[in-house]
Amino acid sequence: MKVLEIDDNPEIIAFVEMTVTSMGHEFASALNGKAGLEMIEKDKYDMVFLDLSMPEFSGIDVINELVAKDMMRKQHIVLFTASAGIEKDLGELREKGVHSYLAKPVDIDVLIDKINEIDALS
Repeated sequence: MKVLEIDDNPEIIAFVEMTVTSMGHEFASALNGKAGLEMIEKDKYDMVFLDLSMPEFSGIDVINELVAKDMMRKQHIVLFTASAGIEKDLGELREKGVHSYLAKPVDIDVLIDKINEIDALS
């Protein structure tokens, strides 16, 4: 499985990379939303972890661009967020094609479970 992490926090990227690669999956990352969007446009990923709160080009901007380009349904996007109010927006985001979300800081067992869940769908 190919996994992409789009997050402006290098520590979170390193944590996800360690987990994903130790499970035997491929890993790629981008430190901002625009770079991540370009990667999605150029390559197919089985799973995309997407930080909602990034400066300049947020996770919401990435989602909106994918929707506009009719590429959203081709992704299994899992949001990473520290925002407590995500539940109220999750319905709308699911309608756009978001698979689910994980709250930061994420527990490694929860992360592994989510990777296994998406892997079973691929």
